[in-house]
Amino acid sequence: MNIYVSNLPYSILEEELEAIFSELGVVTSTKIITDRETGRSRGFGFVEMETEEDGLAAIEELNGIELSSREIQVKKAIPRENRSYSNSNAY
Repeated sequence: MNIYVSNLPYSILEEELEAIFSELGVVTSTKIITDRETGRSRGFGFVEMETEEDGLAAIEELNGIELSSREIQVKKAIPRENRSYSNSNAY
């Protein structure tokens, strides 16, 4: 299950994010999204959990926790093709 994590502290490392989520199940990958030009974290990323059950447990337990004075948001990632854009032009 792919999980979207937002409002991350800019200083958090992928290894730290993996350690937090691995307490709730098997993590198969982590990715913190960075600015292409500066390499600085953009404050969000993705965690892939091995099973749906592990992913749901992680969402339940970790959504809203505080990391470095930031309340993180944790939810199921929506694939790009399934996202709706509220500011898209429908002309």
